This record gives sequence, structure tokens and C-alpha cells, in this order.
Amino acid sequence: MAQWTSAVGATQLARLLRSQDPRDAQLAVGGRRLPAYRSLADGVRLLVLEGRIPVAARLPAERELAAAFGVSRTTVAAAYEALRAEGFLESRRGSGSWTAVPAGNPLPTRGLEPLPPEAAGSMIDLGCAALPAPEPWLTRAVQGAMADLPLYSHTHGDYPAGLPVLRQALADRYTARGIPTMPEQIMVTTGAMGAVAAICRLCTGPGERVAVDSPSYANILQLMRDAGARLVPVALGDKLAGWDIPVWRQVMRDAAPRMAYVVADFHNPTGTLATEDQRRRLVDAARSAGTLLVVDETMTELRLDEDAEPPRPVCAFDPAGSAVITVGSASKAFWAGMRIGWVRAAPDIIRSLVAARAYSDLGSPVLEQLAIASLLETGGWEQAIGIRREQARENRDAIVEALHRHLPDWEFSVPRGGLTLWARTGGLSGSRIAEAGERLGVRVPSGPRFGVDGAFEGFVRLPFTVSGAVADEAAVRLAGAARLVATGAPVEAELRHTFVA
Repeated sequence: MAQWTSAVGATQLARLLRSQDPRDAQLAVGGRRLPAYRSLADGVRLLVLEGRIPVAARLPAERELAAAFGVSRTTVAAAYEALRAEGFLESRRGSGSWTAVPAGNPLPTRGLEPLPPEAAGSMIDLGCAALPAPEPWLTRAVQGAMADLPLYSHTHGDYPAGLPVLRQALADRYTARGIPTMPEQIMVTTGAMGAVAAICRLCTGPGERVAVDSPSYANILQLMRDAGARLVPVALGDKLAGWDIPVWRQVMRDAAPRMAYVVADFHNPTGTLATEDQRRRLVDAARSAGTLLVVDETMTELRLDEDAEPPRPVCAFDPAGSAVITVGSASKAFWAGMRIGWVRAAPDIIRSLVAARAYSDLGSPVLEQLAIASLLETGGWEQAIGIRREQARENRDAIVEALHRHLPDWEFSVPRGGLTLWARTGGLSGSRIAEAGERLGVRVPSGPRFGVDGAFEGFVRLPFTVSGAVADEAAVRLAGAARLVATGAPVEAELRHTFVA
């Protein structure tokens, strides 16, 4: 009986392997270059560890991969043998070879899962872009929700569209931002991920094209892949200057995507802020092509530089909500533990989303909805956001200073808002830096998680979640990881250098 549950084709695997930085693919160790089979084995191992190749995925036959990758069959056979010896490959005659992880290793994940609390003492976590809850506003919001709960406790508690009081508060907030909105245009969801998942289920089917920023938010990309979407990447403008509208028009015309997903406000992972003109022109392009534009606004509240005047929301150029669906969330702006998100769209789209919700999660928690409504109605939201901006700004400045000090050859633009910084790693593999960093006590997601088909190997994403001495120590450990990757030195030597020097 075969032990594999999926398969990776030779062409696909070769493309993923080629995406890894060629200057890093054959590291020099002691003045010698690694043998080709060793580089190939290391490349496959990295793909497994990063989750870009699933565990229990059948790999192509030796002859097929050799032809696709342009190496000898002997090289592939030696690479497969090395992977078997290390526990990353299992084989059975007649069934082929499939990926595995050595006993005792945690299973890789394709998303950006939070670090388990028990690991926090030994690991600096730069994987998850989320900050602690702002107090005392969280406690006050929950207390306000508890006071209002008796009004709802005698009901069934299922509100597929969301509590009327929260829908009204969110509609009022859009109206105050200059976009007249009715409660009928709002659906409350379980976080922004729940919102995008609901939109994907309603508006796309398996095999349909979805255009996405390149790079884009890793967890949403994986959600769409799992839904069977065919992702069409559209690169950001030169030097991350927002959207390249001519390219977007061409993609919408030639690929005819059913849907497009974009992050206009302090883009995750790059921090880019799209201009008002880019927003207007992108909405026009989407409307002309018949493409539904899904706009993620989860970072829009996190403007860190006071002189960074925010452009009008994308939905301002489609006030009826027929061409633009807006997704928002309390998770980034307030607290990730508050799993409340929302959708703003035309009333008929909201009705369809609500009707389809009966087959997924029925509704969001009443207590958490009441807490967010309390924040919005009492002014606590604005006060909490002010504290959140101050904290994120302090963290951003600390990380930027630490990177300049310890990794001066890394290139990045300082974002004016949001929670993330996108760094080019001086010609080294971001995947290898992430792997080495984990062994040195710093956890960071590599660039390919935010791309399609292995793009952005030379990048990592750094969130604004630590400050002061912790930010400096994180940069020290990342510099140690970069030295490991650049020199191929054993991790034991770098541990001595990093923690003793």
C-alpha cells in the first residue's frame, strides 16, 4: 500500500529548486563547493521544512527529475539516498519515494502559526505579526460586553450576519470615513481569514484564476491554494511603489481572473501604501474586466508616521460595493485574540454570503462582537488604536536600528505603517537563514512563503513585535544565521560566536 497522499511533478519540483538563490545553492565550505547531489538534497530538504512540499508527497522518479532539472540521474539518485539517510525521504519498491520528516521533528506548516507559549522563553518569535492586547481597553470592552450579554442570552445566539448593534457600528465607521454604508452592507465574520474564506467559497470555484499581489499575505495565499484557486501573481511596482496599474490591466485582460485579492493599506509583507490614484485606476480596471476586487484593510488603522496622510479607502471608488468587497478585522489593529472580522459589500452580495454561511460556521461569538461594539461606541477603539500605533512605531524603529547595526548589507524600505518590514537578505537564501535562525533562537518567515511558486527566495519578513534589547538580540541572531548560510560553518561554532562574543 502506497504511503504517499499527494504527488509533486518533476517540472514543478525543478521550478521550486531553481527558485532558490543560485549563489546559495552550492555553498562553499572550507574553500570547496558542495557536490551537486548535496545541493539538490539540501534544496529538497528546505522545501519540506518550509512546507512548500507537503509531507507524504510522492517525488518524481530519478530519471524524470534528472531530465527536468538538467543533472545526471546519478546525481538525483545520490540526493535521494542522502535524504533517506537523514529521514526526509522514504521509499518502497513499486511505490516510489515520498517526503517525510525525521522522528521527533515537528511537522512543517504552510502558514504562519503562532509560536507555542512554552517555547517563548528560548525563542525570539518574529513569525507572527501580532502584538499583546492593549490594556485596560480589552478588559473594559469585555466588561461592557458582559453587561450587555443578558439582552442576548435568552435568544438562540446564532446571528449569521452578525449582531445588529455591531453591524450598525461598523457601518457608521465607514460612513464617518466618507463612504456612506448601511448595516445591510456589513457581515461580521470570524476574523479576516473567515471573511476571505467565505468570499472564496461564494465567488470562485476550483481551478478558477485569482490575481494576487506578489508578494502577498502568506496565510491567504495558502487558503486560496487549498480552495483550488489558480493564483496569478502580479508584481508590486518598482521599489515597492504601490501597484503597477498597466501590469494589472494586462493581467485582468489576458488571464481574466474571476477575483483579485489586494492589500492597499500598509501591505503585508512589504508595508507599501497604495496611492489614491492607483486605487481609483485599479477599481476601474477591475470593473472593466469583470473581476471582483477583494481589498484587505486589516492594517489600515496602523498609520505609524503622523505625516503619512491616508488615501481614501478603495471602496470609496465603488461606494455601492458591486465591484469591490472590503475585508476588515480587529485582529491586527486591536488584538489577535479578538477573532472578529467583517465584510463590506453590496447588500445582495452580503445576503449571498450570509445564506452560504449556514454550511460553514453559522456565526461569530456573541461576547466578542459585543466587546468590539462597546469599543466602537464608547471611543475606546480610538484610544486603543493610539496605544497600538505608539507601540508598533517604537518596535519598528528599534528593529530598523538593530538591522542597520548588525546586518548593514540587508536592504529594505522603512514602512510608514502596518506591522511588517520586507528585507532583502544580501544575496543569501531567506529559506536557509530562516532554518539557521531557528537553531540560533530566532524564528522568522522566509520570502517564498509570501510568493507563488518559490518566488522571493532572497527575502525575509520581520514584524514589529519586539523592541529594545530583544530587537537588538534578534538582529544579532539573524546576523549569526546569515554567517552560517554564507560560510557553511557548523552551527556549534556560530552558537559560541553569537551567545559568548
